[in-house]
Amino acid sequence: MSEDRQLEQNKREKPMTLVTRSLITGFIGGLLWSLLGFVMYYFSFSEVAPKTFLLRSWLVAEWTDSWLGNVVSILMVGVLSILTAFIYYGLFKKINSMWMASAFGIVLWFIVFYVAQPIFINVPQLTELSANTIISTLCLFILYGTFIGYSISYDYHDTILTEERKQTE
Repeated sequence: MSEDRQLEQNKREKPMTLVTRSLITGFIGGLLWSLLGFVMYYFSFSEVAPKTFLLRSWLVAEWTDSWLGNVVSILMVGVLSILTAFIYYGLFKKINSMWMASAFGIVLWFIVFYVAQPIFINVPQLTELSANTIISTLCLFILYGTFIGYSISYDYHDTILTEERKQTE
């Protein structure tokens, strides 16, 4: 056997790229925070659930009111969050600030509840929502934006610092 061949256990895996880690962060963030959105709906903190936006606006099938509708809508939010993470990565990854990430969440809330509201026919107008729903969903979106945004920015700056350390060694 040749000494040039490395044992399988001594081979290093190729690390994931920053973009890949950012997209995974978006997917996990979408799953996590839409699940929390469903819990908020279940305990009547909010009048709208993730399925209200994604499924009930376009489908009038009976299964959308069941547990399957909740699971499918949570998965759909996870997939849509990949796009959200990609947008944050492209625009704001260099801004390492929790405030920027929180502002990103507020902007997303405004887009979903005000700008895109005509698309979601089952979601009441912003003026028709209760104060509990507005405050709860706004807080949820701030947490969502902070999770995705600050994770991406932190990872970006940590990657740059690691590369700079490798170059100085």
